[in-house]
Amino acid sequence: MPMPSTMPRSPRRPGHRPASARPVVKEEFKEKVLDMRRVTRVVAGGKRFRFRCTIVLGDERGRVGIGIAKGVDVQQAIGKAKADAKKNIITINLKDQRTISHEVIAKYSAAKVLLKPASAGHGLRAGGSVRVVLAFAGVKDGTAKILGRTPNKLTNAMATVAALKNLKA
Repeated sequence: MPMPSTMPRSPRRPGHRPASARPVVKEEFKEKVLDMRRVTRVVAGGKRFRFRCTIVLGDERGRVGIGIAKGVDVQQAIGKAKADAKKNIITINLKDQRTISHEVIAKYSAAKVLLKPASAGHGLRAGGSVRVVLAFAGVKDGTAKILGRTPNKLTNAMATVAALKNLKA
């Protein structure tokens, strides 16, 4: 039976809150998309395209993680990479909440990274993906140098995480 037109309709569903009344969830981690690539798989009918996302997550207080995932579209790849980064979070101890405790070198695939501590006020002197990883880990003073020849952001970031894992407390 159709509804009579004289009866007023409720503009909203029961139990539905407007966007302004919803609680704001504060994300505990900062995130940055380090690398986004379109990857191809060749099948009998042609090529299938997917997106590979590399994301860095950190709280700038000693916790940092890197996630890599593929998806059919960019948003799906970012969401999956963020979930992967949350699974791969490592915790490091910072000296005076500003710098790393000692010099460390690490290698991952073709990437090789050198991390050095620095005195307060020195600043973070690093480039590329190493800088992003260190900043999200909470390192405010330090020097880093990419010793490997690869320009690959993913392997340089993974080498940085490997170096942070090698730090002694």
